[in-house]
Amino acid sequence: MRKVFISPAKYIQGEDELLNLGYFVKTFGNSALLIAHPDDVQRVKAKLDATSSQFGITLVTGNFQGECSRQEAARLQALAREHACDCTIGLGGGKAIDTAKCVAEGDALIIVPTIAATDAPTSHSAVLYTPEGAFDDYAYFKQSPSVVMIDTTIIAEAPTRFLVSGMGDALSTYFEARATSRSFSNVNAGLPCGVREGVSTGAKGTKAALALARVCYETLLEDGVKAKLACDQNVVTPALENIVETNILLSGLGFESSGLAAAHAIHNGLTVLEGSHHYYHGEKVAFSTLAQLVLENAGSREIQEVLAFCASVGLPVCLADIGVHSITGEELLEVARKACIPEESIHSMPFPVTPEAVAAAIAVADQLGQAFKKGKV
Repeated sequence: MRKVFISPAKYIQGEDELLNLGYFVKTFGNSALLIAHPDDVQRVKAKLDATSSQFGITLVTGNFQGECSRQEAARLQALAREHACDCTIGLGGGKAIDTAKCVAEGDALIIVPTIAATDAPTSHSAVLYTPEGAFDDYAYFKQSPSVVMIDTTIIAEAPTRFLVSGMGDALSTYFEARATSRSFSNVNAGLPCGVREGVSTGAKGTKAALALARVCYETLLEDGVKAKLACDQNVVTPALENIVETNILLSGLGFESSGLAAAHAIHNGLTVLEGSHHYYHGEKVAFSTLAQLVLENAGSREIQEVLAFCASVGLPVCLADIGVHSITGEELLEVARKACIPEESIHSMPFPVTPEAVAAAIAVADQLGQAFKKGKV
C-alpha cells in the first residue's frame, strides 16, 4: 500500500517571532518579495524594519491587490524577476498566502500568517479567483512552503473571531481523517495518480497523520475556551499557543496528509445559500462537521461533545447560526447535490452517499443544534 505524509520544511512559532524573519530570508539570499496587503504591512512595519536592519535584507513590497488571481500572480512574478528576489514571503490572511504560493510555485517560500483562521498556511495548494472575486480553480505545487513562521503576539492582537473560525476548521480534521482512514481512500497528495503496471499510484494517509488529527481534536477540547479568552484580552498564554498550533499545524498536516471527507464537501454545498456568505469558512465547517456526524450515525455522546464544544467557543451549531433562517426542501437538496458532485471529498466516507442522505443529515443536524441551544438535548 502506498502512503504519503506532506509537511512544510520548517514550522516556527512564538512571541515576536517575526523579528527572526530576516534569518530565514538569509538562508535563500539577501532579498525577498513581500506579498501582503498594505494594511497588514502597516500593522507589523516596526518588526519588519527591525528584522531587515538586523539581518541586512531587502524586502521588496508587492502591494498585494487583495485577490489571488492569475493576473495578480503574474504581475508579482514579474516584479520578483525585476528585483532579482531570492525568495517569496506571503504575509497576512488566506488570499495573500495563496498568492505567494502561486508566485513561488513551490520554491523558496516563507509563509507568515497574521491570523489563525484556517489551516491553509502549511499546505501545497491554493485557491484561484478571478480579479472580480469569483472562483476560478485550484492550484497545486510541487512542495509545501519552505518555512511557516507564526508570531503569536500578532495572532493574539487580531479579532477573536478569526481564532474561533480556525477552531471550526480544525474541528473537522479528526472526523474527516477518521472517515478517510476507514474507507481506505486516497489523500489529496499532489502525487501522480492512475494505474502504473496494474497498481494504483494514489496514496493513503499514514498513522502519523491520523494521530496528529486526533491530537488536533483533543487540544481543541482541552484549550479552546482558554485560548478564546486569552485572545479576547489580546494576550499570549500557553492555551493560545496550543490552539494556534492546532489551527495551523495540526489541522494543516491532518487534512492534507489524512484527507477530507463529508464536512468540507457539505461546507461547499452550503455556499449556494446566500445567507451563509457573510460567515467565515471555519464557521460553516463547524456546522458541516455536525452534519457529517449525523450522516455517519456517530454516537450520541460524541455528537453531544461536539455540540458542547461549539457552544463553548461560539461556533455555529445550526443553520440559523450561519445566516440561514429558513430553507425549503428543494434548497436543501440543492446544497446536498453540490456536496455530492463526483469530484467532491464526500465520497471518501466509508459508505455510499446520496444527495437525499446528505439533505437529511443537514436537516437533522440543524434540529439537533436548535434543540441543544434550547437545552433539550
